[in-house]
Amino acid sequence: MLAAIEKYETTYIATFERHYRHSVEEVWSMLTDNDKLPLWFSELRVDNLREGGHILFDMQDGTFEEMTITDLQIGSVLEYTWGDDIVRFELFPEKDGCQLLLIETITKLTSHTPRDLAGWHVCLDVIGALLDGRPIPSRKEEWEKWYQQYVKTIKELT
Repeated sequence: MLAAIEKYETTYIATFERHYRHSVEEVWSMLTDNDKLPLWFSELRVDNLREGGHILFDMQDGTFEEMTITDLQIGSVLEYTWGDDIVRFELFPEKDGCQLLLIETITKLTSHTPRDLAGWHVCLDVIGALLDGRPIPSRKEEWEKWYQQYVKTIKELT
């Protein structure tokens, strides 16, 4: 399911929703455990899991971008800066697992926006596959499919 993208006065909000048949604790560990993060997003690492701590993004050139954790409620909310934007994960327990919302506040739509959105989309699907023990499809093929849809969606917003 594509992210819902809404335009506000000065920002755009992209909301991804996923339902996993796994506990909040299992999904939370995928978001915050440095042994599990590389399985779905190889460039991310948690550096000091606390409000004011950092998520590190490996630029693949020997440098790291520090993204500041701006809101943290262990087991339910992880929010951090993403360049000029904000990425927020929210987890809610459900009878048969949990709901994950990824909410990205986007300050400006650029040609890179559909790339990021397709990337998040695939990452969330990979989390589900990993938790379920299912094979992970070709990330590149999945990304290309979703990228085209996000390009179309962004064009419709502008």
